Amino acid sequence: MLSILGGFTPPSGGRVLLGGSDITRLPPASRPTATVFQDYALFPHLSIGDNVGFGLSVRGVPRAQMNQQVAAALQLVGLGGFENRPIAAASGGQRQRIALARALVIEPAVLLLDEPLGALDLSLRRQMQEELRRIQRAQGRTFVHVTHDQEEAMAIADLVLIMNNGCIEDMGPPQRVYERPRTRFAARFLGESSVVPGSFVGEAVASVALRPEALVMGEIANGDRALGVCEVMDTVYQGSFVRVNLLHRQPPAPGDEIKVAVRPHGIVPLED
Repeated sequence: MLSILGGFTPPSGGRVLLGGSDITRLPPASRPTATVFQDYALFPHLSIGDNVGFGLSVRGVPRAQMNQQVAAALQLVGLGGFENRPIAAASGGQRQRIALARALVIEPAVLLLDEPLGALDLSLRRQMQEELRRIQRAQGRTFVHVTHDQEEAMAIADLVLIMNNGCIEDMGPPQRVYERPRTRFAARFLGESSVVPGSFVGEAVASVALRPEALVMGEIANGDRALGVCEVMDTVYQGSFVRVNLLHRQPPAPGDEIKVAVRPHGIVPLED
């Protein structure tokens, strides 16, 4: 998808529209887009400033103007004053910011991000998620961010689009897509939903999704839908929670039997 938007791969059908203009046949250099690649693609023989200003140099921007724009771009990503440092001295997180500054400095209408946080550790990845949101809001530009990390998508997106084999499975605001997924694939892709056969009165529904956080273990309250008695096969401690989601309680041991119900709002009808 990013290759098609960036002009690197021609679409097999249809058109690519940007702001109402057909850019399907425009080459990459003529499109108002910029790409942040997964491996950053920085030039090791150039300084940080020259890396950021590379696109401006290719466009023939005067040196004085280029220096001003490079300084502003580095300031935006929190690397003000780094212009003369070598790339080899930059950490992984700094390299991600340099690649982002290089893409933003040419002022693209759309910024394409190809899993730019995949190589970062968890702490730095979460920090950069916040940075991307801040920069996007400050710039007011459209960011198209491709990721296989569901939590990352939920954290940074205004609009989530889930694709499967080139087809759109679901699209919408993060909360709606997570809480009310439309298809079996979308439900299983986001989180750990259990998909079971089911039907709703007056509706042709082949299956329903049950979100794990909507399951209730122990005493069943009025209004909850009882699912029966289940045997605990295993538990997994994951730091902030136990996989069975028994908050503030001793987790059950393997072999224990517990009552399980689901809250009505957690039953999601699926289209397929």
